[in-house]
Amino acid sequence: MPVCILSQIGNILTLCCSYFYLEFRDVMSHGRSSSHVRSHKKLHGWSPDQNQWNEKLYPFWEKGDPRWKDCWRGGKVVARLNSDSPALVGSNVTFTVTLHFPRCQIEDNDSNIVYDRNCRNDSSDFPDQYVYNWTMWIDDCGWENCTSKNTHNVFPDGRPFPHHPGWRRKNFVYLFHTFGQYYQKTGGSSAIVSINTTNITLGKQMMVVSVYRRGHRMYVPVATASGIYVVTDQIPLYVNLSQKNDRKASDSIFIKDSPIIFDVKIHDPSHYLNNSAISYKWDYGDGSGSFISNSPISNHTYTLQGNFSLNLTVQAIIPVPCGPATPTPPLPTSPVTTIPPYNLDSPISAGVMEDAPDGGCHIYRYGHYKTTISIVEGILQVNIIQMTSVQMTVAQGENSLVDFVVTCQGSLPTDACTIVSDPTCQVSQNVVCDPIEVTDQCLLTIRRAFNEPGTYCVNITLGDDASQALTSALISVNGGSSSRTVEGVLIASGFLVALVIIVSLLLYKRYKEYKPIEKRAEQAVNREGLSVYFNNVKAVLFPGNNERDPLLKSKPGIV
Repeated sequence: MPVCILSQIGNILTLCCSYFYLEFRDVMSHGRSSSHVRSHKKLHGWSPDQNQWNEKLYPFWEKGDPRWKDCWRGGKVVARLNSDSPALVGSNVTFTVTLHFPRCQIEDNDSNIVYDRNCRNDSSDFPDQYVYNWTMWIDDCGWENCTSKNTHNVFPDGRPFPHHPGWRRKNFVYLFHTFGQYYQKTGGSSAIVSINTTNITLGKQMMVVSVYRRGHRMYVPVATASGIYVVTDQIPLYVNLSQKNDRKASDSIFIKDSPIIFDVKIHDPSHYLNNSAISYKWDYGDGSGSFISNSPISNHTYTLQGNFSLNLTVQAIIPVPCGPATPTPPLPTSPVTTIPPYNLDSPISAGVMEDAPDGGCHIYRYGHYKTTISIVEGILQVNIIQMTSVQMTVAQGENSLVDFVVTCQGSLPTDACTIVSDPTCQVSQNVVCDPIEVTDQCLLTIRRAFNEPGTYCVNITLGDDASQALTSALISVNGGSSSRTVEGVLIASGFLVALVIIVSLLLYKRYKEYKPIEKRAEQAVNREGLSVYFNNVKAVLFPGNNERDPLLKSKPGIV
């Protein structure tokens, strides 16, 4: 880039010009502060951003330059940059760039950009099949001049494109920049790059990518993107908590006297810890002591109600090549030391090596998880203890009425739902949900109507704010308006497991979490509103099947 200065000495005008060469850091900073004075450790396969940039072949446009508007036919290309961060130091972090073209434009099998004939734009008229027919450019040799020494097939720093199979069909150039270094590669409408994080400083880092497309005489910038990624010395992890009959795991409220399953998920997409020895130390916060396991899955039963602080420490013993200890910056330099093999009380990750008895060396890393959970009484079990056919006169209608006498253990329920399905318990026919009032003991009668004789699978669910439990039965309703009978059998526990899954899918499919009653402080107890809610549930799930007054409340104790 020439920089000229016009000066005058007496009556003589002098024009002095010098050339200023762009560097990668000038282009890739995109207005951000560049790292001119900072020194960085070398990333494998990356180059320092002090290298010169070929601006003639790869023009550099500042943000807001009007040339951006004409860099792509038919609209704007958007580059989306994603990573699998956070990354444990020493592992790999992977970045994926995906190009999103204007509407109705796609990449074909030859890496050309074409109009999608199945898509219709505003005018429904495509001027040509191709947006960019790069195959024709290559086949006609107009762009490459049919020479193997073509100066166009080079990156901005002058290095030639790698000649892997199909390299001539890679019509985009991706330029990645982070940590004072850059990486360049060709590709189609997406590109993937991985970095080993051993030499990257802990904390948040910025990745910037610029994308150029093939042009007739030069490459044309089409999109830029940037994103934050995180390198940490703490093992990234999260814990899934689940419990039978728990209504909503995300609220951290669970049921007393029922085991809670804790499933630890370590975020390790590059499989850095595959050969590590991993231990899990649990403190459930209820005075039961510490528990150490080599399994990521554990369970614990709380026998008291209240709030408990759950603590988990994960230790990974990572095998590494023996050599001088290299603590992760900015941790202080430490000599080679020996750490107890089950020192799970370390508050931070240790970045030092230990000589193992087997002659190898190891690094210790730790991860931590802490949360507070609440333990409540909850509904533990529901049972149908009796099923009775209600005799009706002809004048009372053609429906068969069946009374289900239901008991439960644990806390008193506040709502009841009945799902009537086919004999396989897979095709739902009707669902009815209503609030209930149980003040003394959990014993209630639920009356339901059946329009036709036949065999039905009946699922009854009782719930409160924190829990829900279910029971199921197969019943056979016989014909005869004045002499209808009912025979029932409770479903075996093995079959009930499958039914629980089906019922859960039905109730959760539209509502994410089935929660017929949700009490809030500002709502108090609004039975009318609850009834409207349950009617809406029924109308959404079964719009064509409106049972006529299914809950006969004229008798005390019957719902």
